[in-house]
Amino acid sequence: MRDARDDFSALGTAVVGVSPDKPAAQKKFDDKYTLGFPLLCDTEHVMASAYGVWGEKSLYGKKYFGVMRSAFLIDEKGRIVEAWYKATPADTVSNALTVLKK
Repeated sequence: MRDARDDFSALGTAVVGVSPDKPAAQKKFDDKYTLGFPLLCDTEHVMASAYGVWGEKSLYGKKYFGVMRSAFLIDEKGRIVEAWYKATPADTVSNALTVLKK
């Protein structure tokens, strides 16, 4: 998303990230990667749960709860236009730009 921010800006579209991380961790991440868009905190998983992306995951046979990578295109009225679950970063950019350019 960071590398495509000019493409999104040219289309009049804002990019916002949401993470369950605390503000200090988000700032550190933003400082390291120079995102150029806001990150919202969802430490209580309210938004992730509402969007159906907080759930059980597995890594090396260990079960834990976390955010399932996903992306949502939301219009100016707050309606979900498109949703991509199990999204990869590369797919997120190309999928969103394809829909926005229609």
